[in-house]
Amino acid sequence: MSTSSSEPPVSGSHYQPRLGVVLTLLIVFVVAAFAILHSPSPGASGSSATSTTTTTTASGRHSTTTTTPTRSRVRVQVANGTLTTGLAGSYTQMLITLGWDALPQVNANSRVNKTIIYFNPGYRWAAAQIAAQIKVPSSAVTALNGQTPVPGAAGDDVVVVLGPDVAVS
Repeated sequence: MSTSSSEPPVSGSHYQPRLGVVLTLLIVFVVAAFAILHSPSPGASGSSATSTTTTTTASGRHSTTTTTPTRSRVRVQVANGTLTTGLAGSYTQMLITLGWDALPQVNANSRVNKTIIYFNPGYRWAAAQIAAQIKVPSSAVTALNGQTPVPGAAGDDVVVVLGPDVAVS
């Protein structure tokens, strides 16, 4: 049996799919990747808490629905207002563990005598929860009102400036 000179020698199996098969697989891959990237994460369902307030007026009942973001949607900046090294880092880590969206720790613009928790409008509830979690009195919670206790704090929802009252020696 002789081989024809026009046929290449066959050595093993080298399957090469047709162009249509390759394009189909590529399209399926792109669609799947798009669907995965744009689908809500498993914890995203119910990512906002909703509360309903019902008030009764002379003309009848009136219902108002408000949305309060969950902890994971509240931007919290923790700043060290003391000379204790690593204080802001440990509190930042604690707040992350508790589910808050804590930003990288920073140093405050100045030293403070006691912890102050600032909040932007609509985030008093978050500041109060954080105060309870880090065991400072509710009197430490105050409105930010345009103050800048740390650089870039204007866009943060809650700013925690730690004082010596929470520093552990």
